[in-house]
Amino acid sequence: MYKPLPDGLYVSNSDIAGQGLFTNRKLEVGTELGLSHKMIDDNLIRTPLGGFINHSETPNCYINTEGEERRLYSVRPIKSGEEITVYYRFESYDGMTA
Repeated sequence: MYKPLPDGLYVSNSDIAGQGLFTNRKLEVGTELGLSHKMIDDNLIRTPLGGFINHSETPNCYINTEGEERRLYSVRPIKSGEEITVYYRFESYDGMTA
């Protein structure tokens, strides 16, 4: 069953910009958080999960391209209450460490 936000994630006011995506549980390295974007008829559609992720120069997550989908993964342990961030770019994960 599709859920706009996976269990443990929520939207709240961000110190980075506007609103952001946060976790209310500890996340381990490599945790898949869900579908952030999907290609439909040659258009890249952002899901509710992908709509609230803010940019950071030192991100705790990355978006990986997997065929017609882009999925969000953690790259370091994330504490409960921490904002989920990515380094905005349009290629697959390239080995960057946070």
